[in-house]
Amino acid sequence: MREIIQYILRFMVGEHLPDEVSRLIGYTSDQSSFSDYKVVIIPSGFFDEPVYGTAETKPVIPLQTIEGVPFLFGTPVLERIGDTIVVHADLVASAYFLLSRYEEVLRRDLRDEHGRFPGRESLPRRAGFIDRPVVDEYGKLIRGWLNRNGVRMQEFVPFIRKVNLTHDVDVPFCGRTWLSVARKILSGRNPVTAVREKYAPLARNPYYTFPWMFRENKKLERTIGKDRCQSLLFFKAGGRTKHDRPYYDLYGKDIRALYALCKQYEATIGLHCSYQGGKKPNLLLSEKNRLAEAFGLEIKDNRHHYLASREPEDMEYLEMAGITDDYTMGYADVAGFRLGTSLPVRYINPVTRRLSSLILHPLVIMDCTLNEVRYMNLTSDRAEEYCMRLINHVRHVNGELTLLWHNTSVIERIGYLHDLYKKLINKLGE
Repeated sequence: MREIIQYILRFMVGEHLPDEVSRLIGYTSDQSSFSDYKVVIIPSGFFDEPVYGTAETKPVIPLQTIEGVPFLFGTPVLERIGDTIVVHADLVASAYFLLSRYEEVLRRDLRDEHGRFPGRESLPRRAGFIDRPVVDEYGKLIRGWLNRNGVRMQEFVPFIRKVNLTHDVDVPFCGRTWLSVARKILSGRNPVTAVREKYAPLARNPYYTFPWMFRENKKLERTIGKDRCQSLLFFKAGGRTKHDRPYYDLYGKDIRALYALCKQYEATIGLHCSYQGGKKPNLLLSEKNRLAEAFGLEIKDNRHHYLASREPEDMEYLEMAGITDDYTMGYADVAGFRLGTSLPVRYINPVTRRLSSLILHPLVIMDCTLNEVRYMNLTSDRAEEYCMRLINHVRHVNGELTLLWHNTSVIERIGYLHDLYKKLINKLGE
C-alpha cells in the first residue's frame, strides 16, 4: 500500500508541484516523526489488515467536514504539535475510497439492469457531494496548510486546464441499410421514398450531426487553445448483443466518410468497448485490434458502451489490451464526480491494491443523464444550471472537464440538448 499512499498524497497536493512538496506531508500516527513534516495526516485504521474490505470501512452519513469539505474517515480535529500541523481527518483513506471505487467492491450485490453500480446509491450522491470534486478540494486544503506552515506555493488562478469533448458513435446514421428500408415499407412508407432516403447524401441524414458538433468544438479550440481542447470519437468494433445494435461496417463508405471528417478536424479516435465486451472483458483486445486495423491507427483510448465498466478490477483488461487512457468513469444516472476528482488519475485496483499505469479521465456530464426520465429528468433551465455548477467546480480546482454528447442528442427541434451543448461551448470559451 505504500506506493498507493504516496501516489495519493502526490496526486492530492498537485502533480504540477515538485516532488519535494509532497514529501513534506506525512501519513503517520508516530509522534516521534512529526517533526520531519510540515503537515501530518493521522491514519484512521482504514488500511489495517483486519479492517480493510469489511463493513467497518463503510463511512457513516452524515459525513463530518473540515473547513467546509466533507471527508469519510477520522475526525475534524486540526492541531499544531511543535512546528507541524496535524490533521485527524483521514484524507488519504477518504481519497482512496473514492478514487479506487472501493465502495463498489463492498456492494457487489448492488447493480442495475446493465450490471452497473448505480450513481443514485453511491456515497457521493447519498452524502450530497456528487457535484463536488472533493478529492481535488482535499488538495486545496493540504496546499493551504502547507502555506500556513511556511511552504510558499502560488495557487492557480481558477481555470479549466483541459476540456475533452467526446462523442460515442452508437447510431451514426439512420435508414442506410436494406433492413431499414424494408421496415419503412412494412410500416406503410412509399417504397421509392424509402430507397431514396437510403441513397441520399450523408449530409442530409438526420443523425449525421457530427459536422455541426465538430464546428462547435473547433470554436472552443480556437478560443482556449489546441493544447487545452480535444475532440474524441469512440467507435464500436464488436459486440453481438441487442444492446450493441446497430452494428455498422468499419469499412463501409459512410463510416469511412465519418472517419475522414475526424481526420479533417484532427479528432482522436478511441475504442467504444461493446456491451458484450463489458460483460466479457477478455474480448477487449480483439475489438481494439479490429478498430486499429480498420483505420490504420494505434488505439490507446477507450470508453465502455453504456458506461458499463461493471467491476472495478475489470479495468485490468484495458491495461492488458494496451489501452492507456479510459473515459468511462461517470455514472449514467447522475452527472457529477464519480471518482471524487475531475483530474486524470491512475487506476487503483481495490481488490489487489495495485497501482496501474492506466489513466482514468473522469466523465463529468453526459447528455442523456440530464434529460432522460429514468435518470435526472431535468428541465432545460435546471440542466443548464446544474451543468454550470459542475463547470464552476472544475474551474475552482483547476481540473479537467470531460463531456459526452451523442450525435443523436443534437438533432434540432428535438429536446434541449442541441442548444445546451452550444451554451456550454460558449461558457467554456469565456
